[in-house]
Amino acid sequence: MSIIEKKPPFKKRWIVIIVLLLFINFYQFPYYFTKPGDAKVLNTVIEVENAYKDEGTFMLTTVRMGKANTITYLWAYMSDARELIHEEFIRRSGETDQQYHHRQLMMMSSSQDIATILAYKKAGKEAYYKNYGVIVTGMIEEMPAYDALQIGDVIVAVDGTTVKTVDDLLEELGEKQKNDDVLLSIIRNDAETDVELHVASFPEEIDETGERFGIGITSPVTKRELKVNPPLKIDTDEIGGPSAGLMFSLEIFNQLSDGDITKGYHIAGTGSVNEDGEVGRIGGVKQKVIAAERAGAHFFFAPNEFDSETSNYVEAVETAESINAKMKIVPVDTFEEAIEFLENLDPK
Repeated sequence: MSIIEKKPPFKKRWIVIIVLLLFINFYQFPYYFTKPGDAKVLNTVIEVENAYKDEGTFMLTTVRMGKANTITYLWAYMSDARELIHEEFIRRSGETDQQYHHRQLMMMSSSQDIATILAYKKAGKEAYYKNYGVIVTGMIEEMPAYDALQIGDVIVAVDGTTVKTVDDLLEELGEKQKNDDVLLSIIRNDAETDVELHVASFPEEIDETGERFGIGITSPVTKRELKVNPPLKIDTDEIGGPSAGLMFSLEIFNQLSDGDITKGYHIAGTGSVNEDGEVGRIGGVKQKVIAAERAGAHFFFAPNEFDSETSNYVEAVETAESINAKMKIVPVDTFEEAIEFLENLDPK
């Protein structure tokens, strides 16, 4: 009678399982996933010395984001509250994660400066600032600026004409034609130098028509020194990007004013602001609406983009309806419009 021995578990099977688990967990798709973040109460982030107290709150809404692995890709794909965004729409071509993060922080800093200036001027308070040039925060690969400039360079002149703001730079470059030579005076590592480059067509993936041209700088910000009275402190940790500009300006103005424009309501929103107080389009409005509703906001300000059919406001309304939100979505084109809406509210 023969004896049949039971063989030990097949080791290769476990190796395959382990490899599959590692692949599922660590393989990253060329996508980022986004999901609703937080609704931060801004009077815990912004502090004006001897500020007036408020009965309600202004809230900064955020989006959480990360590289998609197999699990998070499927998780986002099957969820209405989450989105998948190809990495080319998040990071510039050739940009590292560290460079992207640094660019976002520079845009946040610029956004805070602009919001502060708007709020202090509106409140009749002292805000002194001096502009020094334009900070390079990103370049497009295959464009002239990509090899000629570095992130952090400060452009101070174009063909000998001084530029102190982003608007100055755009005005000077706007006069250039395709293939024109451009001489940029820049400050790099505390030393001024000249960089010569030319105007070229944008890559096909950016402009299929071939009609647009430039030097390839993206998202530049104005370098400025700002002093205000009363003193102000803003602590946003590692939050980046320009999208909190509108809500910053409202919170700062409210702390400077003896009349509480929150009227006791919880007010969330999003949107960048420029020096003229115009509210600009941002990303992630769907997730921000969800975050605001979860936090109990009564109102949500969304960029109206002057009645554009594809505005952030339109998307915000659609999102609010899809989740049966109780809060009201409010379209705004300017900082002044937001103030006017709040001043006309009846107290809660």
